[in-house]
Amino acid sequence: MKVLVAVKRVVDYNVKVRPKSDGSGADLANVKMAINPFCEIAVEEAVRLKEKGVATEVIAVSVGDKSCQEQIRTALALGADRGIQVEAEGDLQPLAIAKLLKAVYDKEQPQLVILGKQSIDGDNNQTGQMLAALAGIGQGAFASELEFEGDSIKVTREVDTGLQTLEIKLPAVVTADLRLNEPRYASLPNIMKAKKKPLDVLNPADLGVETASKVKLVKVAPPAERQAGIIVETVEALVDKLKNEAKVI
Repeated sequence: MKVLVAVKRVVDYNVKVRPKSDGSGADLANVKMAINPFCEIAVEEAVRLKEKGVATEVIAVSVGDKSCQEQIRTALALGADRGIQVEAEGDLQPLAIAKLLKAVYDKEQPQLVILGKQSIDGDNNQTGQMLAALAGIGQGAFASELEFEGDSIKVTREVDTGLQTLEIKLPAVVTADLRLNEPRYASLPNIMKAKKKPLDVLNPADLGVETASKVKLVKVAPPAERQAGIIVETVEALVDKLKNEAKVI
């Protein structure tokens, strides 16, 4: 079984992101970048499937400029077999990325596609669902456990009321939630081996996909600073402040 895993280059989750002085976007100059944490979980799950003998090949794909090859190489160091970069400039919208991944899906014909449930920069939580719809295949979003049975997969997913289990015929799209697994660290020998693994570069024209955005970024600004809370002595004082100061009741 061939598994396709999408990885995204984002600002490292330990870094505090600040907007540019002109408000045109996030200031990414000299900022540490990394694989999106949910994408890292997706890579780990694909590698574990290979180690169990369920998957025969793991392909890591990323959409972006040349710099995203760093994250593809990280995925290769974690255990992926080969990488694909879809070369694209600018901040693409989820639908454009889903269309590019659909073209890669058509080209590679994997039985399973695993993505992170969302990226920590845009937080859109759309690409996996859009990809499944475009490809016309089943999907299991927010997966916390995977179990294979013949030509189908059981996906345990987290919902508001608890856990829900879906049985989906392959091929399918799965988006990884936080509790699916604990990603491993890439060892130095595997990092060196990853440099020699194949990495193909494609572009939207090769895939016949139009990526022009219909959304325009107007302004980026930091959130308003929150005022410190206070402690009140009685319930009556709390109600008074909620009614007369906060004006929420």
